[in-house]
Amino acid sequence: MSELVFFSGTMDCGKSTLALQIGHNRSARGLQGVIFTRDDRAGEGKLSSRLGLVTEAVEATEGMDLYGYLVDQLSKGGKVDYVIVDEAQFLAPDQIDQLARVVDDLGLDVFAFGITTDFRTKLFPGSQRLIELADRIEALQVEALCWCGARATHNARTVGGEMVVEGAQVVVGDVNRPVEEVGYEVLCRRHHLRRMTSASAHAGALSPDVLPVTSA
Repeated sequence: MSELVFFSGTMDCGKSTLALQIGHNRSARGLQGVIFTRDDRAGEGKLSSRLGLVTEAVEATEGMDLYGYLVDQLSKGGKVDYVIVDEAQFLAPDQIDQLARVVDDLGLDVFAFGITTDFRTKLFPGSQRLIELADRIEALQVEALCWCGARATHNARTVGGEMVVEGAQVVVGDVNRPVEEVGYEVLCRRHHLRRMTSASAHAGALSPDVLPVTSA
């Protein structure tokens, strides 16, 4: 039976790497798939991982009918055995409905990868719809770590190293961006609630207010 599977986790936990691995394993068996992505760090129409692996993909633009695209490919004689969707959190709920229809009507497995919550700890609409519709939800086994060494559970947006909690839900960035740019960092719940990033923790550690006192 074909399935809609949602692989979820924080940033920096290997989602795109696993998506590439699933595609590789199936292509090695002679299967052909369609890869959709949205707002990948490598640019339009790319699926990339932080390990440096990149492959071509179809950019799932706003308003695009994913089901219609696949039907069109099949009607032209194209071979599609499975579908991979990276950055699925950025898709609209109706596009997630289309992916469910791909599974039910076309009999194709759909493997969707994405983060569940944004920098404000609110569910992305695409992720919420996947949670509602997926046949199976898989938490990725590679644990991202907070700067303190604890398991990271939350995504934080940073500007100049400082955590921000206001702004548009989608602003493309990366955990490897220079500290002065808009970037992202994974944190444990404690430090997300305290808005304490690695940069602010480092600055605090160097502050004279917290340096040890030495006796004369």
